[in-house]
Amino acid sequence: QANVINLKTFLSAVRLAHQGNDTGVLPLSPLVPAKNSDVEKPKTKMIITSRRDYPLTKSFPFSLEHLQTSYCKLARIDSRVLCLKRLRKLDLSHNHIKQLPATLGDLVCLQELDLHDNHLEAFSGALCSSGLQKSLQLLDLSQNQIQALPLEFCQLRGLVQLRLDDNALLRLPCRIGQLSRLRFLSAARNKLPFLPSDFRKLSLENLDLFGNPFEQPNPLVPNIQLKIPLTLLECAARATVNHRIPYGCHLLPSHLCKDLEVAKTCRCGSACLSSFIQITVTMNLHHVAHTVVLVDNMGGTDAPVLCYFCSLHCYSQFLDRHLQS
Repeated sequence: QANVINLKTFLSAVRLAHQGNDTGVLPLSPLVPAKNSDVEKPKTKMIITSRRDYPLTKSFPFSLEHLQTSYCKLARIDSRVLCLKRLRKLDLSHNHIKQLPATLGDLVCLQELDLHDNHLEAFSGALCSSGLQKSLQLLDLSQNQIQALPLEFCQLRGLVQLRLDDNALLRLPCRIGQLSRLRFLSAARNKLPFLPSDFRKLSLENLDLFGNPFEQPNPLVPNIQLKIPLTLLECAARATVNHRIPYGCHLLPSHLCKDLEVAKTCRCGSACLSSFIQITVTMNLHHVAHTVVLVDNMGGTDAPVLCYFCSLHCYSQFLDRHLQS
């Protein structure tokens, strides 16, 4: 954006100086300090809210830290966006995006990702194992078509705010309690019949589960998957988890490692894998959140949560206490 005539004069002077000419004959003009208005500062924020304003031929400034491209009818994430390594906030809401590229996880500075109102049917497990594990603090997946989140989702340990409203979720991740920094969770208007047992470990400030078709808990009608006697695999798996024996894909087949990662926990604290008794019990959501949006129009704040037992003994003890109460 320099003055063309001044630039040509300067380049001419550089060429003459390089050729060894006397400085007295060089076409140099007196130096004039640049004004602040003449110096273009690196651009850190760009907001685009219509398709006609979306740049088709120009690149995005590499200095961007906040980029919003909403209402642009994007069917995928532009590869030029994935090169913006300084991005801290990326807003791609109100588009037609169906799939997320794995390279999105290369944006290691990304703290806020807004994918509200798109056509997503899944959230990639590869993204959950990427650099987003540590950086991502806010994730908005509301108004999409997601039915389930991957097991790896709970590796996003930095999440503070998670919005899952208006999807088709049939369940929440079974290890959701590992999101220890999560403070704001909304999953309203989904298809959740119950909450995972790990939900009890959350410590939230605000929780919204309004409009889900929660089932009526009935501890007297258990789902019995108990195999007696226990298989050798079940005994070994329980011992591995209970005694915290280190394992990994270098020691065990990958499918066994995945099974161990989703081991269920009995009310007695012991682990169980594929041999268990399952029931749903009522939990007041105020046990895990300071502020709770009503679950239904009747003013309730209770929801069914899964509960597991490793043996008939543990289940009968629970049943005795339940009937007495």
